[in-house]
Amino acid sequence: MGKRKYPLELRERAMRLYRQAEPKPVIAHLADQLGIHREALRNWIRQDQADHGERDDLPSTAVLEENRRPAKENAELRRVNEILRAASAYFAQEFDLTRRRS
Repeated sequence: MGKRKYPLELRERAMRLYRQAEPKPVIAHLADQLGIHREALRNWIRQDQADHGERDDLPSTAVLEENRRPAKENAELRRVNEILRAASAYFAQEFDLTRRRS
């Protein structure tokens, strides 16, 4: 994942406060109290609910991470293939130059 705007500890604290509160706090008020953007908190809550099986309109974090793994592996394989292609071209050129000299 990219660089986070908010520390993970803040996200965990916000989720703990929201989950433990009865009745549930107004998201805007809780976000203001914590000094975070309202939409960030709203997204965290939605994702937390998906992770706890409380909503089925979003994939869980585990599913999202599982889906990202093949993309990362493909990117790494493409990088390795580029290196091998460049090395192959270099050595083929060197071999051709050596054959011409002899």
